[in-house]
Amino acid sequence: MKTAEKVTRVCPRCGIEYHGVPALSRIDNETLICPDCGTREALESIGISKEEQDKIVSIIHRNQAE
Repeated sequence: MKTAEKVTRVCPRCGIEYHGVPALSRIDNETLICPDCGTREALESIGISKEEQDKIVSIIHRNQAE
């Protein structure tokens, strides 16, 4: 029987601790990063500005809290 253990990781990109499933960095396709950095890398790849990325990540966090 599998047990759900909460694992704390530190994102090598932003340095922030996070829980949950990591994202695979688009930069090297090897490094595991936090979900927020994964979202930011995806948005960067389509030319979304830093300011707009901040808004999008904020909306994601707000909707996850509900």
